Parts: sequence; C-alpha cells; structure tokens
Amino acid sequence: MAVPGDQIRVALIDDQQLVRAGFRMVIDSQPDMSVVIEASDGDQGVREIARVGCDIVLMDVQMPRLNGIDATRRLTDMGDTPKVVVLTTFDNDDYVMNAISAGASGFLLKDADPEQLLAAIRTVHRGDAVMAPKATQKLLRHVGPLLRDGSDPGKKRPSLPAELTPREVEILTAMGRGLSNSEIAETFFVSEATVKTHVGRVLAKTQSRDRVQAVILAFQIGLVRPEDLLRGV
Repeated sequence: MAVPGDQIRVALIDDQQLVRAGFRMVIDSQPDMSVVIEASDGDQGVREIARVGCDIVLMDVQMPRLNGIDATRRLTDMGDTPKVVVLTTFDNDDYVMNAISAGASGFLLKDADPEQLLAAIRTVHRGDAVMAPKATQKLLRHVGPLLRDGSDPGKKRPSLPAELTPREVEILTAMGRGLSNSEIAETFFVSEATVKTHVGRVLAKTQSRDRVQAVILAFQIGLVRPEDLLRGV
C-alpha cells in the first residue's frame, strides 16, 4: 500500500495479533495516517523500521526475543529515529521508568478508546506535546514516587539548570503538572505561540528529548510532587 508523503507512518510492534489488528483498523481508517509496519517482537520491529522507516512506533513492553524496552533503546541508539509510544497497562512501574530511560516519548494505555489512540499519535507526531495532559498526569501518579525516591541510590539526582529564567522555571513547573500549552497560556496570560517558544527553550536548556523528559525532570528536582496531581493542583 502506497503511503502519501503527508501521512503519519505508524509501526505496530506487539506480540498480540488481535491488539495489532484492532489498532490497525482504527489507524487505517484515518486519511492522515497509515500503518506501514507490523511486527510481533522487538527484534523484528527494529529490523523493519531500519528497512522501511516510520514516524511513530506503538511499542508493547513484554514480547518474545526482544522486549519493548530494549527495542526502544536500540531505536534510540540508531540516531534519527521515530518517536516511540509505549503501550502499557501501568501494572509495573519499573517497566514505565525503564522505558523512559530507554528513550520513549509517550505512553498509551492498551485499553485506550479510538479517539485517545488517534489523538496520541497526532500529538506525538506534532512534537508540541508528548501526550494529552490527562495521560501524563495518570503516568506521573503511578511513577512519581519512584522519581522522587530514586531507584538507583548511586545515581546523582539532577538539579535545576542555572540557565533557566524565572519564567522558564514557571513553565517547566506547569508542564510538570500536566498542563497543555493552551492551559499554560491561560495561566500566565500570554499567547500560545509564546508558550511554545518558552517550552522549546526549556527543552533545549534542560537537554530534554521531549516533553516527557522535561516533566520527569520537574519531578526529580522537586518542582512538582505526586500529591500535587492527586489534589488536582
């Protein structure tokens, strides 16, 4: 099947055929995206992505031969690679944290409804937000305590980059709370274009690959706490 250049090219890597079939049906029903790769394990998926190429990868975690975390790490090591969205049930926080470390750009619940699936793919592809704020908040409610406690006692906790301006620190904090660009704009009474500029500078100065990495940093350095999200702050 030929894929027009303006379509989002998606790879599905999951060992459950029914999951892949369901996601493919939803994705291929859209005029702006198409599934170009299907694989039942990480090893096959990485090889096909290197051969065919794609924009977004929906990656399961637990698979035979090569799991999703190691497959994500291989893709990240390849350099100019597609963004990986990890498929998760949030039943194991270690999986989520390891996927973040491996280079995942987003997370999607396996039982997400079609609208959430499509919105997540488009959002990640745009690059202006990794996941919908509610999804980010749900992720951080699960892994926030791990971020603050630190799973590796020997690893130095990151600090707030001195290059950040006071406004950029405020923007990073708002990102950590799971606010969207439009919500941040309303909070600080600025335009959404201005927020995008601030977010870009925050990502550059914190050396974050994407919004998820910046949000994780906000938790690790204490700008945001899991209990803030639980209170809806």
